[in-house]
Amino acid sequence: MGKTIISVQNLSKRYRLGLKEKQAETLVGQIGNVIKSPWQNLKRLREMNRFGVEDESVFWALKDINFEVKEGEVLGIIGKNGAGKSTLLKILSQITEPTSGKVEIFGRVASLLEVGTGFHPELSGRENIYMNGTILGMTRREIDSKLDEIIDFSGVDKFIDTPVKFYSSGMKVRLGFSVAAHLDPEILIVDEVLAVGDFEFQNRCLGKMEDVSKNEGRTVLFVSHNLEAVRVLCSRLVVLKNGEVSFEGVVNNGIASYLESRKIGGTSKIDLTHHEDKIRPNLGLTLATVFVDGKLGNEIHAGQQLKVVLEYCVEESHLNTPMDIGFGLFDQLGNALMAFNNSNFKQKVELKRVRGQVEVCVPKFPLYRSERLNFSFYFGYMGDYYEVLNNAASLYCVHSDYLGTGRPLDDRLNTVYLPEILYKVS
Repeated sequence: MGKTIISVQNLSKRYRLGLKEKQAETLVGQIGNVIKSPWQNLKRLREMNRFGVEDESVFWALKDINFEVKEGEVLGIIGKNGAGKSTLLKILSQITEPTSGKVEIFGRVASLLEVGTGFHPELSGRENIYMNGTILGMTRREIDSKLDEIIDFSGVDKFIDTPVKFYSSGMKVRLGFSVAAHLDPEILIVDEVLAVGDFEFQNRCLGKMEDVSKNEGRTVLFVSHNLEAVRVLCSRLVVLKNGEVSFEGVVNNGIASYLESRKIGGTSKIDLTHHEDKIRPNLGLTLATVFVDGKLGNEIHAGQQLKVVLEYCVEESHLNTPMDIGFGLFDQLGNALMAFNNSNFKQKVELKRVRGQVEVCVPKFPLYRSERLNFSFYFGYMGDYYEVLNNAASLYCVHSDYLGTGRPLDDRLNTVYLPEILYKVS
């Protein structure tokens, strides 16, 4: 890491929220409103600038933000919706001005904050590439040298001479990211907009951001709700909460802090009777309840007991029939991580009552990583007659010192629960 390329000092941004006025119901009242509107508009403008007076209409999007970013660093910024992430990026991108504080940026900035940001809808994709390059201060010759690479990466070569207004949101994102990443900005700012792209393109974008930071020495600011992508890509993390920095430092510790601040645990009972993402017809699952170490909860760390109680209501004709019951866990990219089905462990399950419950118990949870996992529940009969409920609930994994050494494991090297290991020297 080299010199400081971004310095944020006591940065604050506040807005005055407008109050909806009561509309006149009569014709006379409406005419009166038209007559009074110039004076009311002038009064409203004056009120909006009276930030010295704090009342319920004043909203702090950011308050006293301080951090620095070094050259070549990939800084992750996470937080719940409304935490101030987008406002911060708009200030860093010089789209909006701060209320107070100072931002120092040393280098050209390329931003991808919203679908179609920086594009003129009437211009073609090719013309928008040249326009964006010119805004960044590049010469035509410099843009020419990058043009083929930009078009190839974006994958919109067939439509490059078509006006951008005819592009889909995914095509705009692909071209927008390609332009931002290839036109040699010293600083690349990317918001959650990448979620619009497809799975393959998201991975290409993440690889490109890693490449421009490690191999080309450029700085990246990355905002995402995809904690796994943040964990893999970023070298440092800032967590925002209610417009303030609640954490700054090591990525894994920051993710754990963020998950703890969500105060999860009250959503451990999941109604499955009307679940939207259901494959095959309803065969009888009604409720899933998650227990961690015997208590209701959906936050777990390696080595804890995980128990899922599945309640059912089936037809009498399905009793005393071999069942296939359990659940799977998937990461946020949809990758399967593990499956706990009775058939996998050669355990026979047959229902004896039309109403009841089946417990699935994992004595020591085997995963050691900070991220959100998604449950998929399986319920059916051996063979082809079953139902699957995808993305039915979430399980939040957090780090812990489960070995009791006072030093949690580095999850870049350890991703699974490790039992006690004995060393013998002879």
